[in-house]
Amino acid sequence: MERLIASMEQTIIGQPMNVRLLITALLAGGHVLLEGAPGLGKTKLVRTLAENIEGEFKRIQFTPDMMPSDISGNVVWNARTSEFDTVRGPVFAHLVLADEINRAGPKTQAALLEAMEERQVTIHGHTYPLPDPFLVVATQNPVEYEGTYPLPEAQIDRFMFKLTLDYPSEEAETAILRGHVPLSVQSPDKPVPVSTIEEIRSKRAEAAGVIAEEAVLGYIARIVRRTRELSSVRLGASPRAGIAVLAASKAWAVLEGRTYVTPDDVKLVAVPALRHRLILSPQAELEGMSGDEAVREALASVPVPR
Repeated sequence: MERLIASMEQTIIGQPMNVRLLITALLAGGHVLLEGAPGLGKTKLVRTLAENIEGEFKRIQFTPDMMPSDISGNVVWNARTSEFDTVRGPVFAHLVLADEINRAGPKTQAALLEAMEERQVTIHGHTYPLPDPFLVVATQNPVEYEGTYPLPEAQIDRFMFKLTLDYPSEEAETAILRGHVPLSVQSPDKPVPVSTIEEIRSKRAEAAGVIAEEAVLGYIARIVRRTRELSSVRLGASPRAGIAVLAASKAWAVLEGRTYVTPDDVKLVAVPALRHRLILSPQAELEGMSGDEAVREALASVPVPR
């Protein structure tokens, strides 16, 4: 895991926390909603992870005219064999980048989200399992919403994390410019992976076996319940949110080289795991409050177990 993080940080400059949280979601078996302005490296972040674990990467550019079969696949008539051939869609990959997911219609969005939840796809009555591991990273542009189809709350709740990419610091941006190599002169050889799919599966099994003491479980439950009691929140986090926090805390513990979860792990993953699951009250929205602030308010009001 240390080699994987170090290798990614050589390519993805200025985003150390997002790199670690993306790997955490992979180990925890979750999916990620990635938000950031154009040109901040959302595609490169996911592609770099795929290259470093020797995984198959597919990018889907969502558009209003996309159909569910453009994601899952279809059957086509083969005139030579006089039979129907199944053509698998781009969702059959270890890492799938759903670029601008809110630009496709609700039916197409639902097709991808169903694959995320079920880990399988049905094409003309036949069910096909998706690769393992399977990570979907869906992106949204936080500025331009004209002509988009916002994801319903029930579908947003399917994402383990919501990560935001901000503009890099001046030092990081200078380093990006210093290391830039034009596409025309880049080496055609793929980078040497530092990990394998088998190692990722092994680490996922390790994360599932991480110990969470009763005090930590109670701490997570109190945080989730506290989000439902805040005056600034109209709809708080669900039990599924608590499960996501627990799974992410275990995966983060693996990244830290531990076999047990600490309250600090919980506090660290709580904001990206809960920020998108809360619906703020109209008054809080008028005051410019964000989901991050609501989660931090909940964290601050719940005693940390010793």
